[in-house]
Amino acid sequence: MTGKLFNKITILGVGLIGASFALAMKQYGLCHEVVGCGRRKENLQKAKEKTIIDSFELDPAKACDDSDLILFATPVGSFIDIGKRIRSSLKRGAIVTDAGSVKGKLVFDMEALMPDGIYFVGVHPIAGSDRSGIDTATAYIFKDAKCIITPTEKTDRDTLERIIQIWKTFGSNVELINPYEHDRIFATVSHLPHLLAYAIMNTVADIDSSYLKLCGQGFIDTTRIASSSPELWRDICILNRENLLDYIHIFQKNLDRLSQYLRASDSESLEKEFKKARTLREGIGQH
Repeated sequence: MTGKLFNKITILGVGLIGASFALAMKQYGLCHEVVGCGRRKENLQKAKEKTIIDSFELDPAKACDDSDLILFATPVGSFIDIGKRIRSSLKRGAIVTDAGSVKGKLVFDMEALMPDGIYFVGVHPIAGSDRSGIDTATAYIFKDAKCIITPTEKTDRDTLERIIQIWKTFGSNVELINPYEHDRIFATVSHLPHLLAYAIMNTVADIDSSYLKLCGQGFIDTTRIASSSPELWRDICILNRENLLDYIHIFQKNLDRLSQYLRASDSESLEKEFKKARTLREGIGQH
């Protein structure tokens, strides 16, 4: 490897984010060769035909052989298992990173799995959509998007700089945050909203799913993220469950307060709650 250029990189999980990362690495001339790895040969074959990857392996250990950079873009619940499978085939000096939505303890567990001379750096690009799969992958998905990097005290400084450089080259706005703080933040602004979107859809089904035929744009906007991958979000919610349980409790208190105002026909307090929420919503992006 010379400068910022990687010779061979491996993408573990060639979905929307993994494929977009591969395309961006190629677009910006940051690597020579991209190897893909996943569970479905058909998807990998399609990724190769679309020139997203140059070759593929179904065995993660083989896919990582002689690779300079390995990206975990699988559901976060599979990280440890895959990490154990690949650790013996990682070459000294390789960089292991990810694009998962959960950090916290997972970052330290992944760090502990790494052999001597190999470093793991946790990354969470705030990009993507409720649609998964390679058909919507693009090299520019990370441009102007936030990218959270979660180093620890053990993170090698040179390795960290290289990871930061990759994401800055993609045009991302990079922020460094403690892994546990990351999980507290994203339990609030990402994981809880996904949980609630799924709950709203299932609540409508409990009432009468035929009502969905009459829903308008407001409902569609509110529940868009319920179209997200159930497997992906199952893992995220389980791994960040402690924070989520705390925040569900706070959400329930807010719902209870609204219930009290409705029971009392307290329109003034209800409007006050709505005004507070609207002011907060309108302030997003203004800081």
